[in-house]
Amino acid sequence: MNTTYATWQPPLIWRGALLLARALVGLLARLEVTGDVPAHLRRGPLVLAANHISPFDPLVMVAACQTRRIAPRIMATAGLFRAPLLGPAMRHAGHIRVDRGTSAVHQALDDAATAVARGSVILIYPEGRIGLDPGMWPERGKTGAARLALACGAPVVPVAQWGAHEVLPYQAPRGMLRGVARSLWRRPVIRVHFGAPVDLGESTAASPGAARRATDRIIDALTDTLAPLRPDEPDLPRHVDPGRPSDLSRVHRRRSA
Repeated sequence: MNTTYATWQPPLIWRGALLLARALVGLLARLEVTGDVPAHLRRGPLVLAANHISPFDPLVMVAACQTRRIAPRIMATAGLFRAPLLGPAMRHAGHIRVDRGTSAVHQALDDAATAVARGSVILIYPEGRIGLDPGMWPERGKTGAARLALACGAPVVPVAQWGAHEVLPYQAPRGMLRGVARSLWRRPVIRVHFGAPVDLGESTAASPGAARRATDRIIDALTDTLAPLRPDEPDLPRHVDPGRPSDLSRVHRRRSA
């Protein structure tokens, strides 16, 4: 059955922010973007699933999306929406508020599902937080991204990035000025790669364990997409952030092929 989607049009404020993000990232780092999203998916419906390693990630992802003519709507923590200037701008730009740790968190998935069904591109971090795996590999994901994709029948494209952790420390804004100053001087390389759409292996989230299995496939795909971006750092990152904690409780065990 054919479905006609009402394509969401990014407002002027968001189109301007996309260009600004690309300029800011270019000032602080050397951005290298590889891979692409098929032309027929760039305006949605589509779920972009990205790994999360640094507070600088959202700016990097927005800049990378701008190079591929994609204007994603971002699922972001509620704290950003409460900020005096940033909050109203994010709401106007169409981003989706996530109230983590509350009963209202399910509303975010409903809002995202409505957006995807109407033809939007949604950017989500399936890990649900900045990952704390000691090797900075994608950790065991939350099921939100998979449930969203399965509910809407939207494709999922993994987007891996590496290098943002060299710009801003984990504890930012603590140490942010030092990190920015170092980046202005060194301009580290940040690599972003858009991978191939993920075969979720499920047709619906209704069957027992479907969302968990689909989530593991997404994290597997993110891991595979990330590996070529860090060929000289297969185990531990060269750049060590002393303020970054480690957490082994969510280490991802890759599924057998």
